[in-house]
Amino acid sequence: MRASHADRERAVDVLKAGFAEGRLLQPEYEQRITRAYKAQTHAELQMLVADLPQGPVPQAQFVPQRPVPATFMPMQMPVPVHTNSSATGALVCGIMTPVTWGLTAIPAVILGHKARAEIRRTGERGDGQALTGLVLGWLGIGGWALFILVTILVAVANL
Repeated sequence: MRASHADRERAVDVLKAGFAEGRLLQPEYEQRITRAYKAQTHAELQMLVADLPQGPVPQAQFVPQRPVPATFMPMQMPVPVHTNSSATGALVCGIMTPVTWGLTAIPAVILGHKARAEIRRTGERGDGQALTGLVLGWLGIGGWALFILVTILVAVANL
């Protein structure tokens, strides 16, 4: 079938769009434009634009217009958050303080402070354990301090 002037202009428009999008280099674009204006049939025009999109290329074809309710979204498994090991150590040392006559009080305090700093930095679980270890550790240290103070006072009073 013979091509009309309007058919040639449509083919030239497709070539212009292809050149503007960077799909054609300048020499190839000029060559195809020249051939488009000289084309006599639709087949000749089709050969010039066959490797180019014939209209605007959709950017995001499958993007939903409205957000999908969370009910219909696939379930995401929660990322497991681990308990800080220093917090567990602080709790164990704090609990063992009365049994060991306060020997584990200082490690409980040290581990408790270390654990709370790590928990703030990393977002791990175990802040309650660290705090409990700290409290029990400080109570153990306070108990020893009170014992030593009473012992000194009794010794001074007996002199």
